[in-house]
Amino acid sequence: MSELARIDVEELGTRRLIRINGEVDISNSRELATAIERAVSDGVEGVVIDLSGTTYLDSAAIELLFRLAARLQGRRLELRLLVPADAPTRAVLELTGLHQVVPLETSLNDAASVDRGPGTSF
Repeated sequence: MSELARIDVEELGTRRLIRINGEVDISNSRELATAIERAVSDGVEGVVIDLSGTTYLDSAAIELLFRLAARLQGRRLELRLLVPADAPTRAVLELTGLHQVVPLETSLNDAASVDRGPGTSF
């Protein structure tokens, strides 16, 4: 993966936490998508992508997140994004409508919570 972005993967029980640090753009979005796919193994019930350390998202990065949400939904896995309320990337995610497809959480506790209410599978 290019030096623009780096991922770190952690386990949160039956969930996978993937932290993305740095910039995500057209030059590294494919490599990043491949790394994320590898991190989501069998036995995982859900995925949290932590964008707290992400400093830039272009249209290729937004497309990556939309596609990832669709692929995970096809596997009956839920995707949640951890994005601080004051993060500059949050405005981009909301402007593109991604927040209507993937829940945006402001804390890790919210993002990794098991009891999400009626109609949720995560």
